[in-house]
Amino acid sequence: MAKLSLRKILILLIHAFIVWALCGMTIGIGRSLISMELTLIVHLIAAPVYACIVSFVYYRKFNFTSPIQTAFIFLLFVIVMDAGLVAPVFEKSYGMFKSMIGTWIPFALIFLSAYFTGLLIIRKEATQ
Repeated sequence: MAKLSLRKILILLIHAFIVWALCGMTIGIGRSLISMELTLIVHLIAAPVYACIVSFVYYRKFNFTSPIQTAFIFLLFVIVMDAGLVAPVFEKSYGMFKSMIGTWIPFALIFLSAYFTGLLIIRKEATQ
C-alpha cells in the first residue's frame, strides 16, 4: 500500500465503517421485525450490496488504495468491529461466529464485492 496520509486512512475507514454500520442496522432492524433466520438471509443478500455501493462511491470519489487493499481493509474492519464490539458488548457471546450464514459468508461476500467493484471501476477508467 502506498504511504497514505491520516486523512486518506480516515476516509477509507469511514467507508468501511459505513458498510459495517449498514450491516448492523440490517441485523438490528431485521431481528425486531422478522425471525432471526430470515434476518440472516436478508443480511446475507444486503451485505455484498452495501459493500458494492460503498466501495463504488469510494473508488469513484477517492480511490486511494488498490481493489485488494480496499477489500482487505473493509473485511478487516468488519471482523474487528464484530469481534471487538458486537460479540462481547451487544451479543454478550461469540456464538455469532459459529454461523456461516451470519458471519463467514457475509464476510467473504463483503470482500469479494469491494474487490470486484474496484476492478470494474479501474478497468472502466483505464478504457476511457
